[in-house]
Amino acid sequence: MNSIQFQEVTIAHTKQLLNNPSYIGDDLLLIDDLANLPWPHNPRRINCILLAFCIEGKAQYSIDTKECMVKANDAIIMSQGTITDNYLFSHDLKGVGLMMSNQFYREIVQNVHELAQLFLYARTHPVFALTNEQAKTLVTYFYAIKDKVDEPDHHFRNDVVSAIIKAMIFDMSNVIYHQQHTTDQRQTRAEAIFTSFIELLEQNYKVERRVSWYAQQLKITPKYLSETVKQISFRTPNDWINNYVVLEMRVMLKNSTMSIKEITEALNFPNQSFFGKYFKEHMGMSPSEYRKKN
Repeated sequence: MNSIQFQEVTIAHTKQLLNNPSYIGDDLLLIDDLANLPWPHNPRRINCILLAFCIEGKAQYSIDTKECMVKANDAIIMSQGTITDNYLFSHDLKGVGLMMSNQFYREIVQNVHELAQLFLYARTHPVFALTNEQAKTLVTYFYAIKDKVDEPDHHFRNDVVSAIIKAMIFDMSNVIYHQQHTTDQRQTRAEAIFTSFIELLEQNYKVERRVSWYAQQLKITPKYLSETVKQISFRTPNDWINNYVVLEMRVMLKNSTMSIKEITEALNFPNQSFFGKYFKEHMGMSPSEYRKKN
């Protein structure tokens, strides 16, 4: 049976719908008036990560067929791969949002612990309430990010933007942490397996890239691990493994003086040729080409 193919919500397409958009390539887009976006009238798959904040008014939409209600001082998280539909807005709706590519987001949060817990919380709580002070702080972050994005001549623009977004994510994570610990919601078995898989991956991705190895550590079959991870995250274990490994490759090529041979050994690749093929398969260029460009 063929699966349904949904049109995608992408940063590249959304940029074209805005007047004078604030953006960095196809990695980051700032939206300072969510209500005036031409929202689609049919289901769309989110091909990015969306963080949004409702300032005034109300909204309603569905995410993976679940109805969500949004009011002032609510935060919204849409994860990559989710399906959205059925948008309804009050006439006085005001809100702002950030769209980030998954790769850009992963680079920012690469050293943020408990990522799996945050990801799971977003899946089960796509909308969550903020206090007046928390909402004010997060919206202030948004405008600070926008100010820097709109400074293309700033030599360190990308670094400053990434730093502000990371600070914002830490503050959002603090809200989530306290909300998690004031409610008694037990994880499903699938959520527990996904969490354990991500924790294992964060500890071992530099030396282990086999799905079978992770399944063995979790005492389940590779097939069951694959089905469970895809059910929770809409991505396969291999997608997650490759994401971690390629991000580490990019960081080491860009920010270290290690030779490609040394990076090959550090990441436990059998040889430099295999390392180069793996990198090119995922990045579309050789490691040396990437290093020259960055």
